[in-house]
Amino acid sequence: MPGDSLNINNRAIAQNTYDAIVVGSGISGGWAAKELCEKGLKTLVLERGRNVEHIKDYTDTTKDPWELVHHGSNDNTDKENSPIQSKCYAYNEVSGKFFVNDKEHPYNQVKPFDWIRGYHVGGRSIMWGRQCYRWSDIDFEANAKDGFGVDWPIRYKDLEPWYTYVEPFVGISGSVENLPQLPDGKFLPPMEMNCIEKHVAERIKKSFADGRTMIIGRTANHTAKVGDRGPCQFRNKCHEGCPFSGYFSSNAATLPAAAKTGNLTLRPFSIVQEVIYDKQTGKAKGVRIIDAETMKTEEYFAKIVFLNASTLGTAHILLNSVSDAFPDGLGNSSGQVGHNLMDHHYGVGAYGDSDDFADQYFYGRRANGIYIPRFRNISDSTKMKEYVRGFGYQGGGSRGRINIDEGIGATYKESLTEPGKWTFGIGSWGEHLPYFENKVTLNKDKKDKWGLPTLDIDCEFKDNEMAMRKDMMNSAAEMLEKAGLKNVGTYDNMPAPGFCIHEMGTARMGKDPKTSVLNGFNQMHEVKNVFITDGACMASSACQNPSVTYMALTARAADYAVAALKKGNI
Repeated sequence: MPGDSLNINNRAIAQNTYDAIVVGSGISGGWAAKELCEKGLKTLVLERGRNVEHIKDYTDTTKDPWELVHHGSNDNTDKENSPIQSKCYAYNEVSGKFFVNDKEHPYNQVKPFDWIRGYHVGGRSIMWGRQCYRWSDIDFEANAKDGFGVDWPIRYKDLEPWYTYVEPFVGISGSVENLPQLPDGKFLPPMEMNCIEKHVAERIKKSFADGRTMIIGRTANHTAKVGDRGPCQFRNKCHEGCPFSGYFSSNAATLPAAAKTGNLTLRPFSIVQEVIYDKQTGKAKGVRIIDAETMKTEEYFAKIVFLNASTLGTAHILLNSVSDAFPDGLGNSSGQVGHNLMDHHYGVGAYGDSDDFADQYFYGRRANGIYIPRFRNISDSTKMKEYVRGFGYQGGGSRGRINIDEGIGATYKESLTEPGKWTFGIGSWGEHLPYFENKVTLNKDKKDKWGLPTLDIDCEFKDNEMAMRKDMMNSAAEMLEKAGLKNVGTYDNMPAPGFCIHEMGTARMGKDPKTSVLNGFNQMHEVKNVFITDGACMASSACQNPSVTYMALTARAADYAVAALKKGNI
């Protein structure tokens, strides 16, 4: 069984000792590896899944749909083995190999929760949506102002230089807008809106006095070369892996940068069971892993440990890292580990069509859409009495073919070439408040095939989110109607938490060790040489896609950790 000393493969400790260990190779883990390696630390990156080699392992992404067995669609086997993963928009016949098999990786839904995962080198950075938006002080100050959650120990000014540091390497295309609720960044040239998007953007700007605006999405698709990466080829097949390195991923960017230093050791098939705590020094001395293939247990040692196993993966490791000093999990004297789980609530919006622009046919395969930044609860004049916080929209316009339900032969085939109307849709992403009772815990009665406890996930959206959703839907319809679209309709699919794939919380930052797990540098209050910079660290969720904030936090924490190590403070 895991933890049984009889199964430990006792190699010489020196052979398994590094300056730093990074757990996880996704978006934040890749950044931790890059920064630590470039600062001269011999760094071990542990990935629980298989290796994925950039370009080589992006099989079938260059094929056209008719060259694939199922023409790109999921088959019954996908739905049977991965009923949760196969619901994801990014899951198809080609990309499905980057998602876990749900049967092999069970968890327990106390309340409905769709946990979308990729266990391989690069993690979800291969399949992510690539939208990159800075947070503002409106987001970092929210907890303190309305009393939900604990006050963030940082503000925008603390993270602003680190956004500026990571963005040029990430390669984010976007437009400069001078919006206080959505700070501008270091952008590559923006992608272009199509004709109906430009029309809707103009009408929204003229129709509303609250300053709402529609911009092109800010995406980590490269509109110009970034070093030897890209540019984006506008294939819109990003979630299958990009052989042109046209968007940011750990595999294309941070891990190669780390490897270039000669300081990186990457070990796939390494499931971290626990962080090993040394009571005498008050520090972590390393981690214990289970080799996913051999089932053997090994220990690795380092001066610094970065946990980047994902919000739920990191919570699992912390809760499973028990000792005399921390019987409830590593650094968990506050009782906050596993709690305050958040995810954006989305799947609600509106759509419509237009008789205009009949002479314009082309809309292309742009790997990006539009963005409508938050316009609620950002000033006294935009304050809502029904709910706190806010939401933004993503979407876009396109033109398809006429829907023909009947016909036969040449006449039918010719009719399929006739263009249909331009259509336009927007969907909303809303902030989820940090509730203590939204939590994950270990289920020691139900174990996985490696003998580790599975996670019980108990999370829901509450009254504030439900009140917000009504406004998200109605405001979407109002904007499309003001833009002159016809046949405007609304929808609210009400997907379960988790399905937005923006999990946050479970090891939150805060000023007080009694109510939080990490300090303002993502350092554990109680175990000074352990840092957590994935989604687990977040004290609130804002409404923007969070990945570029994870990157900035990681670079900042790595800088602090290495400086503290050199000073002998950790």
